[in-house]
Amino acid sequence: MPRVGLTRAAVTSVALDLVDEGGAGGFDRLTLAAVAARAGVAVPSLYKHVASLDDLRRLVATASVEELTRVLAAATIGRSGPDALHSAADAMRDYAGRHPGRYASTQVAPDLSDDADADLASAAARTIAVLAAALRGFGLPEDSMIDAIRMLRSAVHGFVILELTGGFGLPEDLDRSYRLLIDGIVVGVAALAEAG
Repeated sequence: MPRVGLTRAAVTSVALDLVDEGGAGGFDRLTLAAVAARAGVAVPSLYKHVASLDDLRRLVATASVEELTRVLAAATIGRSGPDALHSAADAMRDYAGRHPGRYASTQVAPDLSDDADADLASAAARTIAVLAAALRGFGLPEDSMIDAIRMLRSAVHGFVILELTGGFGLPEDLDRSYRLLIDGIVVGVAALAEAG
């Protein structure tokens, strides 16, 4: 019999808190033992709610992607062009700073050939749709949209990971460097639109 109050959603919630407490590497260090200890149960009790560590990691990634998508949608609604791109980038950076472990889990690409990844794939598709809507103001041709999204994600992700892991040691203003990076992505996406 499952512990009263312990559900699949509750187990996921415990795991979400644990990965954030672990910082940028928290998702990689997630274990069933840690979740069980936090939930006050033995590890075998978790198997009533999750099939495996992979299953739990998938649940954490899906919940995090869904949360990030809501954050991105709220940040970009009613915006277009460079303003929307800056807002999306800022939302990703802010989310990563507030939820470093969850953010790390959003970087797990679903296996589109694996039915177990169907929920994660669906959540990721919604994220792409929100980012595509935010970038539409650039007039990008459809066949360049994924390129633009990858440019944005790669730039923000690289900066965020260096920021979260202490990779920027010089005293110069970090926010200024970040703004210059995103301004460069705006120029790159605009050029991609013109070339299309």
